Amino acid sequence: MRYRTIGKDAKTRREVSVLSLGAMLFGTTTDEPTSFGILDRYVEAGGTFIDTSNNYAFWVNGSQGGESEALLGRWRRSRGVGDEITIATKLGGRPLAPSTGFSLNIEGLSAKTIRESAERSRERLGVEKLDLLYAHTQDMAVPLQETVESFAELVAEGTVGLLGVSNHWAWRVERARSLATAAGLPGYEVLQYHHSYLRQRTDMPSLRSPDGQEGVLSGDMLSYLRDDPGLALVAYSPLLAGGYVRQDKPLGAEFDHSGTPVRLAALREVAKETGATVNQVVLAWLIGAEVPVIPLVGASSVAQLDESLAAVDLQLTAAQRARLDAAR
Repeated sequence: MRYRTIGKDAKTRREVSVLSLGAMLFGTTTDEPTSFGILDRYVEAGGTFIDTSNNYAFWVNGSQGGESEALLGRWRRSRGVGDEITIATKLGGRPLAPSTGFSLNIEGLSAKTIRESAERSRERLGVEKLDLLYAHTQDMAVPLQETVESFAELVAEGTVGLLGVSNHWAWRVERARSLATAAGLPGYEVLQYHHSYLRQRTDMPSLRSPDGQEGVLSGDMLSYLRDDPGLALVAYSPLLAGGYVRQDKPLGAEFDHSGTPVRLAALREVAKETGATVNQVVLAWLIGAEVPVIPLVGASSVAQLDESLAAVDLQLTAAQRARLDAAR
């Protein structure tokens, strides 16, 4: 395993593995024994960065979420896991009532919600301090100042370490971080967005905005990260839920453009040259990118996880990387 440091402040920064494990479906679609087996294998391989959220996975059983955090709490206690493992969680997207579908009826990012939801997450995970807490989805109804100050209060109290942000427009990330800097408060240092080798359209309307997909890594966000190497990027769904390799998982309309077949061809050529799988080449490309990425991978079996773990040791040549980068 390889590692990198996330966060700038010596008091809160963490050294984490360059491959993160997503626990979204643990405790619901993925049963407890299987989930524990995957977690054990991940740690055995040197993995130290696990990702969850307070709303995972409400849509499976029609709940409000929390099943993933609760399972991780049980796993931590049963294995004696301590500070050596970084567990990241998120708040803001939890439905206000049991639901099986995504809607706008979510908790949001008010001061009251941030405090109460963070406390519930600590209880489910069985920790005194959340290593990394994300603002999961943007809340246009709450002033950014309130959200920024509320997250900072938890850091000051010692119940949260690093702060992160997911699924926000780039301008709102910058505005929130500027407010924090001006007030001498801790701000977002880890950004989590959907990102992969295939580029998808970002102009297609989303549930929350007619302007496009705020959760997809866009050109302006990539430029923002390039300009501030102190920020860390975590990429969720980097393997497109099997879309690279499974015929029963076709790519969506957002990938229906001229660049997709060209990049797929380049990807398959490099996979053939290296003897690696297409998925492994995608992960290796992300990890070694000029703007380095921490891929966040899911797994429903130890075998799936092992395929992803092997990508950490896959070194693409400069020529292979240039070919992948140049494909348009």
